[in-house]
Amino acid sequence: MKFVHLADLHLGKRVNEFSMLEDQKYVLKQVLDLIDEEQAEGLLIAGDIYDKQIPSIEAVRLFDDFLTRLADRHVPVYLIAGNHDSIERVSFGARLMSGSGIHMATEYDGTVNVVTVEDKYGTIDIYLLPFIKPAQVRAVWAEEAEDVRTYQDAMALVMGKLAIRGDNRSILLAHQFVTGAAVCDSEEHAVGGLDQVDPSCFDGFDYVALGHLHGAQYAGRETVRYAGTLLKYSFSEVKHKKSVTVVELREKGQVKLYTRPIIPLHEMREIRGSYAEVTCKANYENTDTKDYVHITLTDEEDVFDAVGKLRVIYPNLMKLDYDNARTKQNQNISASGSEDEKDPLTLTEELFVLQNNKSMSDSQKEYMQNLIRKVWEEER
Repeated sequence: MKFVHLADLHLGKRVNEFSMLEDQKYVLKQVLDLIDEEQAEGLLIAGDIYDKQIPSIEAVRLFDDFLTRLADRHVPVYLIAGNHDSIERVSFGARLMSGSGIHMATEYDGTVNVVTVEDKYGTIDIYLLPFIKPAQVRAVWAEEAEDVRTYQDAMALVMGKLAIRGDNRSILLAHQFVTGAAVCDSEEHAVGGLDQVDPSCFDGFDYVALGHLHGAQYAGRETVRYAGTLLKYSFSEVKHKKSVTVVELREKGQVKLYTRPIIPLHEMREIRGSYAEVTCKANYENTDTKDYVHITLTDEEDVFDAVGKLRVIYPNLMKLDYDNARTKQNQNISASGSEDEKDPLTLTEELFVLQNNKSMSDSQKEYMQNLIRKVWEEER
């Protein structure tokens, strides 16, 4: 049986104040065409359908249209909520929609939704696990989860409760940060790795369809895979090659994987040079000036109304900065701090020393670490 795996649609997202709705509509049409070409028998959507827990009306309409077109094609959909989604909103009407082949994970209550399908090789069990947090797991398994503090603890307990039928082929949809995977600027993740889970948690599944990280990659083994986003959502992703993953399950233990490229409405790229070089027709006439661009000017003097002038040529200029003697000096002055690279506990310890002229005790460090972990869980 052949599936298409995608994740992290982030419908309704704005990047540097630019709405991505038209771009998202454009690539979702490509996904529909690709499903037709591949004759896929199912679509796996591994969370972060929307960019916000309360999505815009336009984002909801776009996803509604996408699901309707899939239902018209009689292509079953299996989807879960991610950390950006509201599980209650995403799973609204789940029982009703399952009749049209749209299968949605409901809020984790100790059980995981399982959809069973058949093909010529036998049975496939598809497990739908939405994004989970340690606090949720402690609430469900109060007596058994007293020691659950990390996402690893939570996932290990949840996986231990699943009764995977070993003779059947199995797919898991999950939305978590797996240890060892590469991250980029457009993602949310905990400093210090508090939200990471080990890929060994997913041993026993023939394929794990992951969401959460925006770069397509596998985690631990090739069949534990992030599909990545359909679009670039930050300039840290300019080198990404966006795609969807095609998953073909044959006999037990035989999984074929390959990717199909996604072509954006507007590419995202970076341009560097002096104002004269960037605005020279010979340098831009053979490029798509409607791309989303980050321009770095190397002029020693700031150009008056540079953004306004540059947008005459590059209407989708998202970001402008300078790289010159002045900015290099500022970077050198601030580089010694490197505050953005420090984890919350380190910053707290440094503040404590400044205020008290002594280091924190071990008990104080432990208290602060537990408090930081608790705050992080509640915010997510």
